[in-house]
Amino acid sequence: MKLIMAIIKPFKLDEVREALTELGIQGLTVSEVKGFGRQKGQTEIYRGAEYAVNFLPKVKIELVVSDDLAESVVESIQKAANTGRIGDGKIFVLDVARAIRIRTGETDADAL
Repeated sequence: MKLIMAIIKPFKLDEVREALTELGIQGLTVSEVKGFGRQKGQTEIYRGAEYAVNFLPKVKIELVVSDDLAESVVESIQKAANTGRIGDGKIFVLDVARAIRIRTGETDADAL
């Protein structure tokens, strides 16, 4: 099993969710996060005063999938979240040792 974490631009969330639904993904977790990378933030003007926004709003998507689905999930996220501009985000793929469904006690692939 693989844990896939993707940090993307907020306005791309619906496109990514639709792409994952087409793959048969039935659940994922979404968090609103802030961060920066090569963008180094941006400068904005509010009431005539210029100020720097060091942490930009992003969305973090987390889902656990079987090993055979992982590569197609990564490709779908990459394609759906791509704008071609700096700050599109990152995708991380990690191994998951164990998964347990709390309600039924099912483990690993059955828990997904």
